[in-house]
Amino acid sequence: MSTSEYRSVDAEGELPLGAAELAALASQLYAASIRPGPDSPPQAAPVAPRGSVPDTTAVTSAGQTAAGSSDPYSPAVPLLGVTDTYVPAPTSPGPELPPQAVPVAPRGSAPDTTAAPSAAQAVGSAGDPYVPPADLSAFAVPSDGLVSTVPGVLAGASSPGRPTAPVAPRGAAPYSGIGWLPEAPPVPDIGWVRPVPSEAPAGDEADYHFLTASDPVPQLPDDHEVFDVNAIREDFPILAETVNGKPLIWFDNAATTQKPQSVIDRISYFYAHENSNIHRAAHELAARATDAYEEAREAVRRFIGAEKAEQNIFVRGTTEAINLVAYAWGGKHLGPGDEIVITHLEHHANIVPWQLLSQRTGAVLKVAPVDEAGNLLLPDFEDLLGPKTKLVAATQVSNALGTVTPVEKIVQLGHRYGARVLIDGAQSIPHLPIDVAELGVDFFVFSGHKIYGPTGIGVLYGSEEALAETPPWQGGGNMIADVTLERSLYQGLPNKFEAGTGNIADAVGLGEALRYVERVGIERISAYEHRLLEYATPRLADIPGVRLVGTAEEKASVLSFVLAGHEPLEVGKALNAEGIAVRAGHHCAQPILRRYGLEATVRPSFAFYNTFDEIDVFLRAVRRIAEGGAGVG
Repeated sequence: MSTSEYRSVDAEGELPLGAAELAALASQLYAASIRPGPDSPPQAAPVAPRGSVPDTTAVTSAGQTAAGSSDPYSPAVPLLGVTDTYVPAPTSPGPELPPQAVPVAPRGSAPDTTAAPSAAQAVGSAGDPYVPPADLSAFAVPSDGLVSTVPGVLAGASSPGRPTAPVAPRGAAPYSGIGWLPEAPPVPDIGWVRPVPSEAPAGDEADYHFLTASDPVPQLPDDHEVFDVNAIREDFPILAETVNGKPLIWFDNAATTQKPQSVIDRISYFYAHENSNIHRAAHELAARATDAYEEAREAVRRFIGAEKAEQNIFVRGTTEAINLVAYAWGGKHLGPGDEIVITHLEHHANIVPWQLLSQRTGAVLKVAPVDEAGNLLLPDFEDLLGPKTKLVAATQVSNALGTVTPVEKIVQLGHRYGARVLIDGAQSIPHLPIDVAELGVDFFVFSGHKIYGPTGIGVLYGSEEALAETPPWQGGGNMIADVTLERSLYQGLPNKFEAGTGNIADAVGLGEALRYVERVGIERISAYEHRLLEYATPRLADIPGVRLVGTAEEKASVLSFVLAGHEPLEVGKALNAEGIAVRAGHHCAQPILRRYGLEATVRPSFAFYNTFDEIDVFLRAVRRIAEGGAGVG
């Protein structure tokens, strides 16, 4: 029989099998026997049975400060001079387990890091489980008088003995062992006042919902730390960089986020110990790579609340995910006269694919308006919906204005009129808790580099019904079940949409980034970033000549502004002289900026590793620019 034919062994006349065929079947069974099993963190040399894990507790992040230091700009600590920082696999008989005190949890459950030592502890302690080299544990509230219940750790202190908080299931209350409250303390109503500068446009004051008419501007009490931000900063080596002789202040997070050392190390580990193409191989490295890749898919499932890991398709990013839906789903289901509804807030990536689809199919593209503050006008949005509406595509957070849209209502209204709904989560994924199953959305898309992961990797989530009615959009290897010269049969989810060799290493890095955010807690992140935004907004608005662009009642960590007498690019360059990185331009969102008569804005955007001190440096620099001084000093 030729190698290009398939031979059935079900017919009685074909039995018994020949020796060659038995050998082939044995090879297949051998390959199947090393397929991915339960969750297994990275392993190291010497090669241990699959499932062993490295002990990286003694590896110091390149950008970390010395143990106990609260200075985020201290020089980098070199890696420890050890030749093997990994605990070898157990040699005693029994089931394959990582070299740790507790067994690895079944795939899908949250990892147990309760026994994890601090990054400053000694190398190779017996029984140490795998934890990222950067310790995320010092989540203390320094000003509320809360004292850690863990011996030797004082709330608010940056101590080499600080513990690692366990990973709670997504949405669970914060770790109570370090004095955490079930919810972040509410932000007080502090009644900001902004004197209207002569350069401000007429009527500007009415759009600033956070301002009142008469109360004086008080100082924000020093209780705004939700966790020890300096401990978080130690996990991000690039934050120790200097620019123009000044400490880097990274306020360009809406464009891309920086990467924790654990993500950098995880990608490096993959290439050093696991690198292989996935699936379709009988060797050990293929099994390791497949395990790591599918564990990343499971991390996505857990993080966004999907029912099944297979509903999450790895793509290059948000843009490719939207194009996949437009080309494959839209190309099949839309025709002349069908309608697509988007909003005025959209990024170009959620506009252009629908324009192309409309040109190709004859569908009609409709745009829901926003008000002067940047709030989506829901009644006008609903007025656009009708029996011809086939798709609604909307952002959850505007990248240009920071507006948080009411996605629950958007999904509900879209479904009321029988439309599929796609939510662009590129800007919401690092700031807000996401639960796609509860939301009931048909498609949800995001990029890894927006949530502390690598570039070139992203996710398209789809409901089972929506993905079932979506044909493949690319053909090739991995997405096929069987191919003849006359026809092809396709794989099920997720392989149906993952033709060719995917971005395996960066998918693994994305999985680690999501686990990192889980360890910190998305609710904690959201609360802290909200306080950063509430701190910066009125102070920036108070600077003469500043016009805030986008003052919606609900916003994420984006400020967008223009400064009278100064082009946005000029402001961006002056801030760069201070070591402050902001985005200056149209932010790939020209329609919404032109809604306000602008071609560009200056856009600082915050992440949970930013500080109030950094905001103060930024505000002083903007004030100097506004007063005609140099951008440095």
